[in-house]
Amino acid sequence: MEKLFELGLYEKAMPNNLNWEEKLKFAKSIGYDFIEISIDETDEKLSRLNMSKEERKNLVNLMMDNNIYIRTMCLSGHRKYPLGSNNKETVKRSLDIMEKAIILANDLGIRIIQIAGYDVYYEDSSIETVKRFEENLKKSTEIAAKFGVILAFETMETEFMNTVEKAMDYVNKINSPYLQVYPDIGNITNASKLYNKDVLKDLETGKGHIVGMHLKETVPNKFREIPFGTGHVDFEKAINLAFSLGVRKYVTELWCTNDKWQQEVKEAYNMMNDILKNID
Repeated sequence: MEKLFELGLYEKAMPNNLNWEEKLKFAKSIGYDFIEISIDETDEKLSRLNMSKEERKNLVNLMMDNNIYIRTMCLSGHRKYPLGSNNKETVKRSLDIMEKAIILANDLGIRIIQIAGYDVYYEDSSIETVKRFEENLKKSTEIAAKFGVILAFETMETEFMNTVEKAMDYVNKINSPYLQVYPDIGNITNASKLYNKDVLKDLETGKGHIVGMHLKETVPNKFREIPFGTGHVDFEKAINLAFSLGVRKYVTELWCTNDKWQQEVKEAYNMMNDILKNID
């Protein structure tokens, strides 16, 4: 019987100097089912939104030739160009990034775009930035609906949207099948410690609206580059609950920071794949 889940690899777990064919082949060799592409705030990653038709076609062909696909996108470029910005030009760029990301996803066959749960990041949050965020989120969701691409909130490390419950406030306000939740279990584990709440109860507030889950290790007040198995995230309980809620796509989120990256990726895969294979 074919397995009932897919486990993906976050692109930044691999060195930036690898080309797409090398990244696809490496992920496939470990056992991963797909790759999550990164469109972050750097000019290099944002330039992908302007890929030519020929470049898009070549990437699709590479995926088909290697039988492994890019099926989710982590769109963190809005950290620098947020939907709620006080600067009109920044907001214009923000919406342009969103539309181009949706079109790129459509062209490459990406089903889910994980969007950052920030009204602003490098500016001070206010009533105005929150209102503007909601207005532009609605516009973004309408574009996504046109192309049949799902936008889904990442739960972040800041107060604005560090829990599934907070993300669901906006999902309910917009009330569209094209706006959902794609939580980061590491981030909401940290939030649960901060608020002295049950992380699993928070995860359950997204029932019926969770389209995937980032599997990332954290420790209190630290959100990145924690080796799997050395932090405080209870992956087994979280994955079992997410699976019971209908979640079938998972991504191991880690970063290539040293020459042991291949070993770290393999260990993350083995750990998460073992949990998923043995779900009750």
